[in-house]
Amino acid sequence: MRKRHGVIALLAALSIITFIDRMAIAVTGPAIQRDLGITPDQWGWVLGAYVIAYAVFEIPSGALGDAHGYRKELTRITIWWSFFTAATALCRNFWQLTAARFLFGLGAAGAYPNMSGVLYRWLPARERARGQGVIWAASRFGGALAPLLLVPLQATLGWRATFAILGLIGLTWAIAWRSRFHDRPADHPGIGADEVADIGGDEAGGHAGTPWRRLLGLPQLWLIALAYCFYAFGSWFFFNWFPTWLVKGAGFSVAEMGLYGSIPFLLGVVANLAGGVLCDRLAARIGIRNAYRLIASSCLTITAVLLVMLSLASGKLAIVVLAGAAFAVMDLMLPAAWAMCMAIGGRYGGTASGVMNTAGNLGGFVCTVAIGYIIAGTGDYSLPLQGVALMVLISAGLFGVIDCTKGLDHKPAPGGIQPV
Repeated sequence: MRKRHGVIALLAALSIITFIDRMAIAVTGPAIQRDLGITPDQWGWVLGAYVIAYAVFEIPSGALGDAHGYRKELTRITIWWSFFTAATALCRNFWQLTAARFLFGLGAAGAYPNMSGVLYRWLPARERARGQGVIWAASRFGGALAPLLLVPLQATLGWRATFAILGLIGLTWAIAWRSRFHDRPADHPGIGADEVADIGGDEAGGHAGTPWRRLLGLPQLWLIALAYCFYAFGSWFFFNWFPTWLVKGAGFSVAEMGLYGSIPFLLGVVANLAGGVLCDRLAARIGIRNAYRLIASSCLTITAVLLVMLSLASGKLAIVVLAGAAFAVMDLMLPAAWAMCMAIGGRYGGTASGVMNTAGNLGGFVCTVAIGYIIAGTGDYSLPLQGVALMVLISAGLFGVIDCTKGLDHKPAPGGIQPV
């Protein structure tokens, strides 16, 4: 097995862990709200505290990885978020829980931008979209495992013990990463010269300060950030509100939520793997500019339609099918979006991805908090879902006009003629 495949396996394991930790608050939400007496609008702030904190530190964490190395930064990130995951078990009221989630978000920020930086330096260009597909498929597998593992664990040990156990798992990964990973492929024990050459040699593992003026001056970076902001309304609905929506809005029992709540994420595993392969193959035929934006805009348009249908569905079978289909189609475009951002940022893909994901988390924060207030004010669980569908449709239009070939490494053709 190629050494770079072992690196991807470590990143995939982290992606699973981070999504289990991220989803834990949503899965255990009904019990926490009952035990601590938290209202729907307060719960929106508990969920939103993580999202806004994640957004605040996303760009700095991505830049730190680009400048000083992903071995060090991902170790710090994982230790921090694991500590505050475990600390959640000590919370006794709304304010303590909100603070713990905020600090958890500060620590977790930058995980995916730094993973993108690792992929850029450890994978040949032809494998990067597939690498993103594996990472995001792993995240969805973590999302699927969360209700399947945490519902029975909570029933047996309680939600406090559940968070303590999750914290220990994250600390274990950090030790393994620190001892096994090297930023430069050439420094990795046992790697062959042929694989180093295939990856891109020593240059692929170098680090340098971020050229902020050039990077932030890219119109395409701001365009993809805006598109990802609107897309995030769809993803964060599933991350934060979907379990509660199933129980309180669709009439599922907690046990049914634990079973059926995992289906969208299981389908997301397949969708991300397929999306990565589709991106690379279509890009080989029509170029990355047309391939990436065609996949992203088409998938998000279909997702918006499915979300509207979900908001109007009444039967449990229809709800499960539509929710699974909406999330799977939405995830099919995720490797394209992140590969697009990697192309825009070039060797500073970690920072560029941080900018994009910051915008996504800001959108997720607005979505998460707004849903809480809408439900508290109207008692209607369908209305906010229709609003989410509109935001996703706007994202589809924005992704359709992004040109990822005009990134940091873009060199205009002589005479101002742009390549097709």
